[in-house]
Amino acid sequence: MNSKSIQTVITILAEETKKWKTPIVGKIENQFKNPYKVLISCLLSLRTKDLVTEGASYRLFSIADTPQSISALSVKRIEKAIYPVGFYRRKARTIKRVSALLIERHNSNVPDAMDELLELPGVGRKTANLVLTIAFKKQAICVDTHVHRIMNRWGYVHTKTPFETEMGLRGKLPPRYWITINDLLVSYGQNLCKPVSPKCTLCRITRYCDYYKNKILKS
Repeated sequence: MNSKSIQTVITILAEETKKWKTPIVGKIENQFKNPYKVLISCLLSLRTKDLVTEGASYRLFSIADTPQSISALSVKRIEKAIYPVGFYRRKARTIKRVSALLIERHNSNVPDAMDELLELPGVGRKTANLVLTIAFKKQAICVDTHVHRIMNRWGYVHTKTPFETEMGLRGKLPPRYWITINDLLVSYGQNLCKPVSPKCTLCRITRYCDYYKNKILKS
């Protein structure tokens, strides 16, 4: 896929994803307006199915929804609220520690800079970029497993890690698509361009996709 094709492809993606349920990233953006809730929901979402993340976020925020109130909870109370998210015991400790650090270092506010976000426990580039794009509407590119896989399948980048994919997209993808690309490709990757047995026969993007072209040549 070349640079000229990306506008057409993203237009198609925007049309296609309307068919499917909004992924948890989109729900976080629509339902949790303040940066703290966005950060905590993103931490809960790691290695966890969307429905489980959504339920855990609502349960936790019904009990406490500020750095002060959550840091005052016991780890056991947080565990009970967020179960059964993946690694819920570890995440409960992380959420409590993050809340305390926001109070200590940032006047109870979530920082809006990558370097400061990465200093928080449990926050990697994926989570930091999500917070920047969803909570602060800053130009950033969140690269999760779907973005990394699909961009390489298309041949838009040729990278081995999500970090390399992010850096490659920063140098190639038009900035107007940076914020939306994750939401689009998460939905697309969950429903059609799956890790195993992607549904190529239903895809409107095959003419631009290196994976599909190579698949046809091998058949």
